[in-house]
Amino acid sequence: MHHEDGEAPTLYKPYRVDLLHEKAQRTIQTLLFERMRHTARPIQTVLCMMNCMQLLNGRLLAMAGLLTVLGVGCAKRTLAPNRTNTTTQPAFAKGADISWLPQMEATGYTFYNEQGVSQDCFQILKDHGMNSIRLRTWVNPSNDPQSGHCSRDETVAMAVRAQQAGMRVMIDFHYSDSWADPSKQIKPAAWQTHDFPMLLTDVYDYTRDVMTALKAKGITPEWVQVGNETPGGMLLPEGSTAHWNQLAQLINKGYDAIKAVSPQSKVILHVDQGNNRPRFRAWFDSATVHKARYDVIGLSYYPYWLDGSPDYTLSINDLGDNLTDLATRYNKEVMVVEVGGEDTEVQNTYDMLVAVQQKVKAVPNRKGLGVLYWEPQGARSWSKYGLSAWGNDGKPTKALAAFRVE
Repeated sequence: MHHEDGEAPTLYKPYRVDLLHEKAQRTIQTLLFERMRHTARPIQTVLCMMNCMQLLNGRLLAMAGLLTVLGVGCAKRTLAPNRTNTTTQPAFAKGADISWLPQMEATGYTFYNEQGVSQDCFQILKDHGMNSIRLRTWVNPSNDPQSGHCSRDETVAMAVRAQQAGMRVMIDFHYSDSWADPSKQIKPAAWQTHDFPMLLTDVYDYTRDVMTALKAKGITPEWVQVGNETPGGMLLPEGSTAHWNQLAQLINKGYDAIKAVSPQSKVILHVDQGNNRPRFRAWFDSATVHKARYDVIGLSYYPYWLDGSPDYTLSINDLGDNLTDLATRYNKEVMVVEVGGEDTEVQNTYDMLVAVQQKVKAVPNRKGLGVLYWEPQGARSWSKYGLSAWGNDGKPTKALAAFRVE
């Protein structure tokens, strides 16, 4: 018998079968057949069984046959039992921030599918391969259709719609009454005169209030952002990166409030220019030093907004390298939570979206979670925004079909 690892086979002391009681022989036969039925290597077991059955006809029963019954098998190595892996990796997140949607609908905008038939926007997105929805939330917003709304109650209502549509949910706390981004991080009007200790309380109480309202409607966000595009900090000036110790405290108040209501939600910290590795290293090194707590690193990637609006092909490899570096350096999951391309360059935007998804999927150890387009349905005719994936005909452009690519 050839031994698997090249060593001499182990010899076992033989026993006479004819000395065995008839009942014992039947028991051995039964066990051999049962072993054959359940083994991970049935052919080898059958060979062992045939060998043993010959020995049962008056020959010596080698101990190797008995060891097969006991689970050792013909070879020296033992066989691991068959197991079904009951833990499943969540599907790659493909989605969109569609926070403008309620106001688009309220003003009478009609969405059409590729066949030109009016259809619910959620269904159109699902039919294009999307499975996740991101929603921004503001503290005390105005009623401006483009730069207002997104209040707590409006956000909860949209989250309910997303869940009913079978979508996963991400909540994006801006901690402002309107847009918060690299150019502005304005405190809510109601918090303007508060000192730093009170701001800590504001962040915790407000965050917990929104999370509790979501929970009351049966919504458990899979991801929650503490701050939106915060390379310079949030809630300025107190939460500026010039005061990292304070910024980390504000972040941790948001983190604690989220986990108090929804422990399983993953907390995201979000920085723009996803291709800019030095920018991310400086920010997340400081976050580490000051013990800011989070679960996922969120990136924005807009080639159009980079200096000179270069083609994506000139920065896509830098994005991929940065994603891998972040996942390795900080041992965190990573996710492109905002991406967009010019609505007039449909094929280029399609190609860019395919490439971005490939780069996120290529992050080692499956730490790349997904890609979300920012306001793809926000057609220029309604929003005046030039980086949507919707045409003037009310239908999605080909760019959106990039999310169908596996």
